[in-house]
Amino acid sequence: MSAYEQLMAFEHTTQALGQVAGRLGWDQEAIMPKGAAGQRAEEMAAMESVLHARRIDPKVGEWLAAIDTAQLDEVAKAHVRHIAKTYARTSKVPADLAAEIAKVTSRSQGIWAQARSDEDVAGFLPTLQEVVNLKRQEGQALAAGGDVYDAMVDDYEPEMTAAEIAAMFDAMRPRLVALRAAVLAAEAPQKLSGHYPADKQMALTAKLAASFGYNFDHGRIDCVTHPFCSGSGQDVRITTRTSENDPFNCFYSTIHEVGHAAYEQGIDDAYLLTPLGRGVSMGVHESQSRIYENQLGRGRAYTGWLFEQMKAEFGDFGIESAEAFYGTVNRVNDGYIRTEADEVQYNLHIMLRFDLERALMLGDLAVNDLEAAWNDRFKADFGYAVDRPSHGVLQDVHWSVGLFGYFPTYSLGNVYAGCLNEALRAAVPGLDAQLAQGDTSAATGWLRENLQRHGGLREPAATIEHATGKAPSGAPLLDYLEAKFGEIYGL
Repeated sequence: MSAYEQLMAFEHTTQALGQVAGRLGWDQEAIMPKGAAGQRAEEMAAMESVLHARRIDPKVGEWLAAIDTAQLDEVAKAHVRHIAKTYARTSKVPADLAAEIAKVTSRSQGIWAQARSDEDVAGFLPTLQEVVNLKRQEGQALAAGGDVYDAMVDDYEPEMTAAEIAAMFDAMRPRLVALRAAVLAAEAPQKLSGHYPADKQMALTAKLAASFGYNFDHGRIDCVTHPFCSGSGQDVRITTRTSENDPFNCFYSTIHEVGHAAYEQGIDDAYLLTPLGRGVSMGVHESQSRIYENQLGRGRAYTGWLFEQMKAEFGDFGIESAEAFYGTVNRVNDGYIRTEADEVQYNLHIMLRFDLERALMLGDLAVNDLEAAWNDRFKADFGYAVDRPSHGVLQDVHWSVGLFGYFPTYSLGNVYAGCLNEALRAAVPGLDAQLAQGDTSAATGWLRENLQRHGGLREPAATIEHATGKAPSGAPLLDYLEAKFGEIYGL
């Protein structure tokens, strides 16, 4: 076997073990008994130790040094690029630190969930301080004297920096704030009301998932506190949640997670259990969930079909027409929860978190001051006060599990989705006629062919440019939002 072949055989096993570790995480959130949390933390730490050891195995360095990349094709070069980057980054983090982070964040997740349920910020802060301390150590090791937060962002969005993100957000904020103010000053569409049994929501949500091409032979849907997607290749699982007075929470959480799952299920089978067999970045991943959820799922054509499905499942639910239902689905509401935020306000939630977590990691904000900083910023951005911790600093799972640098990728995903939607509409001019029948295949097929099947072949920005023919820009998203909500609200 050549050095490249030996490297790929070794990497195949590492990728398989990584999938096992991911399944432990899915189980912890979806079906693990509460009393197993302590043991699971030890199991996660053990798995991380094994993976860390494989990622920095000296043989990997020897194989990489022996490979002449000039002799490799595009796919092989991409494999080597990913493995070399992982090897270099992982080698900077001590094994005992990696294991401790896995152990503490596994335990922290349960503590956060209980604190959120109890509205008890003080009960969570000591654990969060542990997580922050450990992640700062990791960031310092990775940055090697550079920007700690940049090193964290690079885990989720390669080749992106905090300064670039801040510049993008600063450019977007004025138009978002102006649109929000104009919309909230106008007459709002009818608000959804009534009771929607959870079992009927789950029956319809399975139909929605199928309408977007989710392959149930290689997946499943479960209910959790915070919806997510887990896995890749032949085992890609999604989760959702139900609220009996808000079925949109369930339906659009499901469509969102199907977007993530479709990316993983759509990757070329030749990349299974290789570095290319997963989405290239969290921002590109989020572009799939957001275009599925918003530009497609909340569009006038698809909501017309969903209106008929809701009538069939729930009977008369108080909305008179498909056009009125389109307005209801896209109603801009005051609210606290990021995952429930409308398209107009969602990115403002992300900008808040980006600034706070960046300050935390750089040491400019103390953990004990985090709740006050959150509440002050929220009041300034949204104009009203946070009423309880589960609507504020305790609402998201991310910090409890150490995902610092992750939040900005949600807005990057929205930006990428805006670019993809512009290109999709140009490529498939008759799209709405199909969406009106609940047929998303032309849209999802275009996304699979132009983006999803390539997995991690290209870097994030190049992935979007390959699909759209243009470099990523925030302009298509802002233009789309202003046109859509300007029409709905008569601006």
